Amino acid sequence: MNIGILGTGFGAYHASLLKQMEFVNRIVVFGRNEDKLLKLKEELGVEITTSIEDILSDPGVDVIDLCLPSALHKIYAVEALRRGKHVFCETPVVLEPEEGRELLDAEQRYGRRILVNQFIKFDYAYEYLEQSARESAYGQLLHVSFRRETAPVWGDLGLSAIAANLMIHDLDAIAWLLDTPVPTFVWGTSGGMDGQALVHASFAKAGVSAQLTVSSQMPEAYPFTVGYEAYFERGKLVFHETNAANGEVEASLTSYTSEGKTAIPVIPNNPYEKSLRHALLSLQNGTLSQLSLQSALKSVDMASKMTDQLI
Repeated sequence: MNIGILGTGFGAYHASLLKQMEFVNRIVVFGRNEDKLLKLKEELGVEITTSIEDILSDPGVDVIDLCLPSALHKIYAVEALRRGKHVFCETPVVLEPEEGRELLDAEQRYGRRILVNQFIKFDYAYEYLEQSARESAYGQLLHVSFRRETAPVWGDLGLSAIAANLMIHDLDAIAWLLDTPVPTFVWGTSGGMDGQALVHASFAKAGVSAQLTVSSQMPEAYPFTVGYEAYFERGKLVFHETNAANGEVEASLTSYTSEGKTAIPVIPNNPYEKSLRHALLSLQNGTLSQLSLQSALKSVDMASKMTDQLI
């Protein structure tokens, strides 16, 4: 496969992953910063260009890997589809549900697909949770609470932006588990700080509920933290992961049942690599994917509803 990457921010990381995939023959990267492009060319041996048109008009490019700001996703995704190319898109795929409907229409019109980097579905701890719920390994899932906490180091994550730009991954997980839940309660505060927020939301669907607490206003010394607590009929799962500024990661997954406490090995993997590999092979082989645009738009709709209540 031949891949055209739009963007040198997260796109640079995508390029490094793609270079390790045996079925990828050619990588072309678009960017506006020539120094970044030259560095990528030197380190990875990729082709580079400062013109998006060079990539979109290249008949040899099979897939556009869209790593531009989310506000630009719709226009370039539609154009890529129109040019006969599939799209792999970073999250959030769009910022408004209406844009998502336009992308669905474009998929149908041009006969090409958009897959979205819902990488949380390839994170082992979340895979284990979904499988346990689907197979009733601990009985029926009754309730799950997620959390995601970070210091204010990612730009604007205030009340108007946090749902789409930070909560979207956990919303993907909630939609995965509960299908199409509706927010039943949303609360948030900026704490008097611009570009920061603390948000709590509740969701419910047919006998199961979920909660999500997210903060972008943790102290600088606080590590990036994610986790969940899942309550089942016959047990509980607890996942906790911290990512320190020095790159050190600590993760634990524990089950509690009538048989006692069990530490479940958290299998090391790279969910970004797994998501990208899965998407490209699905596009190449024409197989169904859990990264479909339709599934990604569930969390976009949830984020939009939450934002309406927060601002």
